[in-house]
Amino acid sequence: MNIADYRILRTRAGFIAAEDRGWIAVAGHDRADFLQGLLSNDVVALSPGAGCYAVCLTPQGRMTADMYVLAQPDRLLLDVDRGVADRLRERFDDLVFTEDVRVADLSAGSAGFGVHGPAAREVAEALTGPAAGAMAPCAHRVLEIGTAAGWVARTDDLGIEGYRVVVERAAAEALQRALEAAGAVAVDRTAAEAVRVESGRPAYPIDMDHDTIPLEAGIADRAISFDKGCYVGQEVIIRILHRGQGRIARRLVGLTLGRRDGAEPAPPPRGAAIFSGGADVGRVTSAVRSPALGGVIALGYLRRELADAGGASVEVSSGTERVPATVTPLPFVPPADRAV
Repeated sequence: MNIADYRILRTRAGFIAAEDRGWIAVAGHDRADFLQGLLSNDVVALSPGAGCYAVCLTPQGRMTADMYVLAQPDRLLLDVDRGVADRLRERFDDLVFTEDVRVADLSAGSAGFGVHGPAAREVAEALTGPAAGAMAPCAHRVLEIGTAAGWVARTDDLGIEGYRVVVERAAAEALQRALEAAGAVAVDRTAAEAVRVESGRPAYPIDMDHDTIPLEAGIADRAISFDKGCYVGQEVIIRILHRGQGRIARRLVGLTLGRRDGAEPAPPPRGAAIFSGGADVGRVTSAVRSPALGGVIALGYLRRELADAGGASVEVSSGTERVPATVTPLPFVPPADRAV
Protein backbone atom coordinates (compact mmCIF):
# COMPACT_ATOMS: atom_id res chain seq x y z
CA MET A 1 0.00 0.00 0.00
CA ASN A 2 1.13 3.51 -0.77
CA ILE A 3 0.80 5.32 2.57
CA ALA A 4 0.69 8.70 0.80
CA ASP A 5 -2.43 7.56 -1.07
CA TYR A 6 -4.02 6.48 2.21
CA ARG A 7 -3.34 9.90 3.73
CA ILE A 8 -4.94 11.59 0.72
CA LEU A 9 -8.12 9.58 1.27
CA ARG A 10 -8.12 10.47 4.96
CA THR A 11 -7.29 14.17 4.61
CA ARG A 12 -8.12 15.34 1.07
CA ALA A 13 -9.84 13.73 -1.93
CA GLY A 14 -8.62 10.75 -3.91
CA PHE A 15 -10.15 9.09 -6.95
CA ILE A 16 -10.12 5.56 -8.34
CA ALA A 17 -11.40 4.21 -11.66
CA ALA A 18 -14.71 2.40 -11.10
CA GLU A 19 -13.69 -0.52 -13.30
CA ASP A 20 -15.62 -2.91 -11.06
CA ARG A 21 -18.97 -1.12 -11.52
CA GLY A 22 -21.71 -1.57 -14.08
CA TRP A 23 -24.83 0.48 -14.85
CA ILE A 24 -28.29 -0.73 -15.81
CA ALA A 25 -31.05 1.60 -17.00
CA VAL A 26 -34.69 0.67 -16.41
CA ALA A 27 -37.11 2.86 -18.38
CA GLY A 28 -40.81 2.81 -19.20
CA HIS A 29 -43.98 3.96 -17.45
CA ASP A 30 -44.05 0.92 -15.11
CA ARG A 31 -40.37 0.98 -14.16
CA ALA A 32 -40.80 1.92 -10.48
CA ASP A 33 -43.61 -0.57 -9.80
CA PHE A 34 -41.61 -3.27 -11.60
CA LEU A 35 -38.50 -2.78 -9.46
CA GLN A 36 -40.58 -2.30 -6.30
CA GLY A 37 -41.41 -6.01 -6.39
CA LEU A 38 -37.82 -7.08 -7.03
CA LEU A 39 -35.71 -4.89 -4.74
CA SER A 40 -35.63 -4.56 -0.96
CA ASN A 41 -35.92 -0.79 -0.66
CA ASP A 42 -38.74 1.62 -1.51
CA VAL A 43 -38.20 2.51 -5.16
CA VAL A 44 -41.68 3.96 -5.72
CA ALA A 45 -41.01 6.63 -3.09
CA LEU A 46 -38.04 8.07 -5.00
CA SER A 47 -38.40 11.43 -6.71
CA PRO A 48 -36.05 12.57 -9.51
CA GLY A 49 -32.62 13.34 -8.06
CA ALA A 50 -33.11 11.01 -5.09
CA GLY A 51 -31.88 7.45 -4.67
CA CYS A 52 -31.51 4.54 -2.30
CA TYR A 53 -29.28 1.57 -1.54
CA ALA A 54 -30.99 -1.79 -2.14
CA VAL A 55 -30.41 -5.49 -2.61
CA CYS A 56 -31.88 -8.02 -5.00
CA LEU A 57 -32.71 -11.32 -3.32
CA THR A 58 -33.62 -14.88 -4.23
CA PRO A 59 -36.89 -16.31 -2.86
CA GLN A 60 -34.69 -17.83 -0.13
CA GLY A 61 -33.57 -14.37 0.99
CA ARG A 62 -30.01 -14.68 -0.37
CA MET A 63 -28.35 -11.80 -2.19
CA THR A 64 -27.84 -11.78 -5.94
CA ALA A 65 -26.66 -8.14 -6.03
CA ASP A 66 -26.50 -4.92 -4.10
CA MET A 67 -26.90 -1.58 -5.82
CA TYR A 68 -27.47 2.13 -5.70
CA VAL A 69 -30.83 3.01 -7.28
CA LEU A 70 -30.85 6.50 -8.83
CA ALA A 71 -34.16 8.07 -9.91
CA GLN A 72 -33.82 10.21 -13.01
CA PRO A 73 -36.75 11.93 -14.74
CA ASP A 74 -37.15 9.27 -17.43
CA ARG A 75 -35.48 6.17 -15.98
CA LEU A 76 -34.08 4.41 -12.93
CA LEU A 77 -30.32 3.80 -12.96
CA LEU A 78 -28.87 0.85 -11.09
CA ASP A 79 -25.20 1.12 -10.08
CA VAL A 80 -24.11 -2.51 -9.53
CA ASP A 81 -21.06 -4.74 -9.41
CA ARG A 82 -19.85 -5.18 -12.99
CA GLY A 83 -19.74 -8.95 -12.58
CA VAL A 84 -23.50 -9.22 -12.05
CA ALA A 85 -24.72 -6.51 -14.45
CA ASP A 86 -25.37 -8.74 -17.45
CA ARG A 87 -26.98 -11.48 -15.37
CA LEU A 88 -29.20 -8.94 -13.61
CA ARG A 89 -30.28 -7.42 -16.92
CA GLU A 90 -31.20 -10.88 -18.22
CA ARG A 91 -33.21 -11.66 -15.09
CA PHE A 92 -35.13 -8.40 -15.32
CA ASP A 93 -35.78 -8.92 -19.03
CA ASP A 94 -37.17 -12.39 -18.32
CA LEU A 95 -39.61 -10.94 -15.77
CA VAL A 96 -41.08 -8.31 -18.09
CA PHE A 97 -44.40 -9.52 -19.50
CA THR A 98 -47.06 -6.91 -20.23
CA GLU A 99 -45.41 -4.09 -18.25
CA ASP A 100 -44.12 -0.99 -20.00
CA VAL A 101 -40.51 -1.62 -18.94
CA ARG A 102 -37.30 -1.49 -20.96
CA VAL A 103 -33.98 -2.72 -19.53
CA ALA A 104 -30.56 -1.79 -20.94
CA ASP A 105 -27.01 -2.46 -19.79
CA LEU A 106 -25.04 0.79 -20.12
CA SER A 107 -21.78 -0.60 -18.73
CA ALA A 108 -19.82 -0.94 -21.97
CA GLY A 109 -20.53 2.63 -23.02
CA SER A 110 -19.92 4.26 -19.64
CA ALA A 111 -16.89 5.06 -17.52
CA GLY A 112 -16.78 6.11 -13.90
CA PHE A 113 -14.60 7.09 -10.98
CA GLY A 114 -15.06 6.96 -7.24
CA VAL A 115 -14.07 10.17 -5.43
CA HIS A 116 -13.49 9.75 -1.69
CA GLY A 117 -12.29 11.81 1.25
CA PRO A 118 -13.04 14.91 3.34
CA ALA A 119 -12.74 17.16 0.27
CA ALA A 120 -14.80 14.92 -2.03
CA ARG A 121 -17.82 17.21 -1.78
CA GLU A 122 -15.80 20.17 -3.04
CA VAL A 123 -14.62 18.09 -5.99
CA ALA A 124 -18.19 17.03 -6.80
CA GLU A 125 -19.41 20.63 -6.64
CA ALA A 126 -16.57 21.76 -8.90
CA LEU A 127 -17.98 19.40 -11.53
CA THR A 128 -21.69 20.14 -11.13
CA GLY A 129 -21.84 23.58 -9.51
CA PRO A 130 -22.46 24.44 -5.84
CA ALA A 131 -25.24 22.55 -4.09
CA ALA A 132 -27.74 24.14 -1.70
CA GLY A 133 -26.54 21.74 1.00
CA ALA A 134 -24.94 18.37 1.50
CA MET A 135 -26.17 15.68 -0.88
CA ALA A 136 -28.18 12.99 0.87
CA PRO A 137 -27.11 9.34 0.50
CA CYS A 138 -27.68 8.23 -3.11
CA ALA A 139 -28.79 11.70 -4.21
CA HIS A 140 -27.37 12.62 -7.61
CA ARG A 141 -26.94 15.51 -10.00
CA VAL A 142 -26.49 15.88 -13.74
CA LEU A 143 -22.92 16.16 -15.01
CA GLU A 144 -21.69 17.52 -18.33
CA ILE A 145 -18.12 17.07 -19.53
CA GLY A 146 -17.91 18.93 -22.81
CA THR A 147 -20.76 17.49 -24.88
CA ALA A 148 -20.85 14.25 -22.87
CA ALA A 149 -23.60 13.70 -20.31
CA GLY A 150 -23.36 11.84 -17.03
CA TRP A 151 -24.12 12.04 -13.35
CA VAL A 152 -22.57 12.44 -9.89
CA ALA A 153 -24.10 10.38 -7.06
CA ARG A 154 -23.24 10.21 -3.38
CA THR A 155 -22.42 6.60 -2.51
CA ASP A 156 -19.95 6.61 0.42
CA ASP A 157 -18.60 3.24 -0.81
CA LEU A 158 -15.64 3.27 1.56
CA GLY A 159 -17.63 4.33 4.62
CA ILE A 160 -16.30 7.88 4.29
CA GLU A 161 -17.81 10.65 2.18
CA GLY A 162 -17.64 9.59 -1.43
CA TYR A 163 -19.21 10.06 -4.85
CA ARG A 164 -19.55 8.05 -8.04
CA VAL A 165 -18.89 10.16 -11.14
CA VAL A 166 -20.01 8.59 -14.43
CA VAL A 167 -19.90 9.77 -18.06
CA GLU A 168 -20.00 8.34 -21.55
CA ARG A 169 -16.86 6.26 -22.07
CA ALA A 170 -15.52 8.56 -24.80
CA ALA A 171 -15.24 11.34 -22.20
CA ALA A 172 -13.35 9.30 -19.57
CA GLU A 173 -10.01 11.07 -20.07
CA ALA A 174 -11.68 14.48 -20.01
CA LEU A 175 -13.43 13.54 -16.77
CA GLN A 176 -10.15 12.46 -15.20
CA ARG A 177 -8.59 15.79 -16.13
CA ALA A 178 -11.58 17.60 -14.60
CA LEU A 179 -11.17 15.64 -11.36
CA GLU A 180 -7.49 16.54 -11.18
CA ALA A 181 -8.24 20.19 -11.91
CA ALA A 182 -10.73 20.14 -9.02
CA GLY A 183 -8.00 18.95 -6.64
CA ALA A 184 -8.59 15.20 -6.55
CA VAL A 185 -5.57 12.88 -6.73
CA ALA A 186 -5.45 9.40 -8.27
CA VAL A 187 -4.87 6.82 -5.52
CA ASP A 188 -4.07 3.14 -5.29
CA ARG A 189 -6.91 0.66 -4.85
CA THR A 190 -5.17 -0.98 -1.89
CA ALA A 191 -5.27 2.31 0.00
CA ALA A 192 -9.00 2.53 -0.67
CA GLU A 193 -9.45 -1.03 0.53
CA ALA A 194 -7.71 -0.18 3.80
CA VAL A 195 -10.13 2.71 4.37
CA ARG A 196 -13.12 0.50 3.52
CA VAL A 197 -12.17 -2.23 5.98
CA GLU A 198 -11.31 0.30 8.70
CA SER A 199 -14.82 1.68 8.17
CA GLY A 200 -16.38 -1.78 8.46
CA ARG A 201 -18.15 -1.35 5.11
CA PRO A 202 -18.93 -4.73 3.48
CA ALA A 203 -18.54 -4.95 -0.30
CA TYR A 204 -20.25 -7.23 -2.81
CA PRO A 205 -19.06 -9.80 -3.91
CA ILE A 206 -16.20 -9.78 -1.37
CA ASP A 207 -17.91 -9.68 2.02
CA MET A 208 -21.38 -10.46 0.67
CA ASP A 209 -22.25 -13.01 -2.00
CA HIS A 210 -24.96 -15.40 -3.16
CA ASP A 211 -24.99 -17.14 0.25
CA THR A 212 -25.48 -13.94 2.27
CA ILE A 213 -28.71 -12.84 3.93
CA PRO A 214 -28.62 -9.02 4.27
CA LEU A 215 -29.26 -9.22 8.02
CA GLU A 216 -26.00 -11.17 8.42
CA ALA A 217 -23.99 -8.38 6.80
CA GLY A 218 -25.43 -5.59 8.94
CA ILE A 219 -26.83 -3.63 5.99
CA ALA A 220 -30.55 -3.88 6.78
CA ASP A 221 -30.82 -0.30 8.01
CA ARG A 222 -29.51 0.99 4.67
CA ALA A 223 -30.88 -1.58 2.25
CA ILE A 224 -34.33 -2.65 3.47
CA SER A 225 -37.61 -0.78 3.76
CA PHE A 226 -39.92 -2.36 6.33
CA ASP A 227 -42.88 -0.23 5.25
CA LYS A 228 -43.16 -1.15 1.57
CA GLY A 229 -45.17 -3.94 -0.01
CA CYS A 230 -44.01 -7.39 -1.02
CA TYR A 231 -40.76 -8.11 -2.84
CA VAL A 232 -38.85 -11.27 -3.70
CA GLY A 233 -37.17 -12.67 -0.56
CA GLN A 234 -39.20 -10.56 1.87
CA GLU A 235 -40.82 -13.56 3.55
CA VAL A 236 -37.46 -14.86 4.75
CA ILE A 237 -36.42 -11.45 6.11
CA ILE A 238 -39.71 -10.99 7.99
CA ARG A 239 -39.58 -14.53 9.38
CA ILE A 240 -36.12 -13.93 10.82
CA LEU A 241 -37.06 -10.56 12.31
CA HIS A 242 -40.41 -11.50 13.78
CA ARG A 243 -40.46 -15.24 14.44
CA GLY A 244 -36.72 -15.51 15.04
CA GLN A 245 -36.52 -12.16 16.88
CA GLY A 246 -33.70 -11.13 14.58
CA ARG A 247 -31.49 -14.11 15.42
CA ILE A 248 -29.28 -15.24 12.58
CA ALA A 249 -26.80 -18.10 12.46
CA ARG A 250 -23.81 -15.89 11.71
CA ARG A 251 -22.91 -12.22 11.57
CA LEU A 252 -20.25 -10.01 9.99
CA VAL A 253 -17.77 -8.82 12.62
CA GLY A 254 -14.46 -7.04 12.92
CA LEU A 255 -11.32 -8.92 13.90
CA THR A 256 -8.12 -7.39 15.27
CA LEU A 257 -5.23 -9.78 14.72
CA GLY A 258 -2.54 -10.12 17.34
CA ARG A 259 1.12 -10.95 16.98
CA ARG A 260 2.71 -14.39 17.01
CA ASP A 261 6.16 -14.49 18.62
CA GLY A 262 6.36 -10.70 18.34
CA ALA A 263 5.88 -10.66 14.57
CA GLU A 264 2.98 -8.94 12.83
CA PRO A 265 1.09 -11.46 10.69
CA ALA A 266 0.35 -11.00 7.02
CA PRO A 267 -3.29 -10.18 6.26
CA PRO A 268 -5.05 -13.54 5.90
CA PRO A 269 -6.62 -14.35 2.51
CA ARG A 270 -10.34 -14.27 1.82
CA GLY A 271 -11.82 -17.55 3.03
CA ALA A 272 -9.27 -18.09 5.82
CA ALA A 273 -10.82 -20.14 8.61
CA ILE A 274 -11.61 -18.72 12.05
CA PHE A 275 -11.34 -21.05 15.05
CA SER A 276 -12.55 -21.05 18.64
CA GLY A 277 -11.51 -23.82 21.00
CA GLY A 278 -10.33 -25.85 18.03
CA ALA A 279 -13.70 -25.62 16.26
CA ASP A 280 -14.16 -23.99 12.87
CA VAL A 281 -16.52 -21.07 13.59
CA GLY A 282 -16.27 -18.74 10.60
CA ARG A 283 -14.45 -17.29 7.62
CA VAL A 284 -12.47 -14.12 6.86
CA THR A 285 -13.81 -12.06 3.96
CA SER A 286 -11.45 -9.03 3.86
CA ALA A 287 -8.17 -8.26 5.61
CA VAL A 288 -5.73 -5.34 5.47
CA ARG A 289 -2.96 -3.72 7.40
CA SER A 290 -4.53 -0.66 9.01
CA PRO A 291 -2.37 2.48 8.98
CA ALA A 292 -4.71 4.09 11.51
CA LEU A 293 -4.45 1.21 13.99
CA GLY A 294 -0.93 0.03 13.23
CA GLY A 295 -1.83 -3.62 12.77
CA VAL A 296 -3.78 -6.18 10.77
CA ILE A 297 -7.58 -6.08 10.86
CA ALA A 298 -10.21 -8.13 9.08
CA LEU A 299 -13.89 -8.54 8.37
CA GLY A 300 -15.42 -11.98 8.62
CA TYR A 301 -18.46 -14.03 9.53
CA LEU A 302 -18.69 -15.68 12.93
CA ARG A 303 -21.28 -17.90 14.54
CA ARG A 304 -23.88 -15.83 16.35
CA GLU A 305 -22.86 -16.80 19.88
CA LEU A 306 -19.29 -15.58 19.30
CA ALA A 307 -20.29 -12.56 17.22
CA ASP A 308 -22.57 -11.40 20.03
CA ALA A 309 -19.90 -11.90 22.69
CA GLY A 310 -18.01 -8.61 22.65
CA GLY A 311 -14.25 -9.01 22.78
CA ALA A 312 -14.29 -12.76 22.20
CA SER A 313 -10.90 -14.35 21.52
CA VAL A 314 -10.51 -16.49 18.40
CA GLU A 315 -7.75 -17.69 16.09
CA VAL A 316 -7.39 -17.01 12.38
CA SER A 317 -5.66 -19.33 9.94
CA SER A 318 -2.66 -17.62 8.37
CA GLY A 319 -0.50 -19.85 6.21
CA THR A 320 0.51 -22.82 8.33
CA GLU A 321 -0.19 -21.03 11.61
CA ARG A 322 -3.12 -19.82 13.63
CA VAL A 323 -2.92 -16.19 14.71
CA PRO A 324 -4.77 -14.89 17.79
CA ALA A 325 -7.52 -12.36 17.08
CA THR A 326 -10.10 -10.39 19.03
CA VAL A 327 -13.68 -9.76 17.92
CA THR A 328 -13.90 -5.97 17.57
CA PRO A 329 -16.93 -3.65 17.18
CA LEU A 330 -17.39 -2.04 13.78
CA PRO A 331 -16.33 0.40 12.52
CA PHE A 332 -12.69 0.07 13.52
CA VAL A 333 -12.23 3.76 12.71
CA PRO A 334 -15.31 5.98 13.21
CA PRO A 335 -16.35 7.92 10.10
CA ALA A 336 -15.83 11.65 9.80
CA ASP A 337 -18.87 13.82 10.44
CA ARG A 338 -19.69 14.05 6.74
CA ALA A 339 -19.88 10.31 6.08
CA VAL A 340 -23.20 8.50 6.36
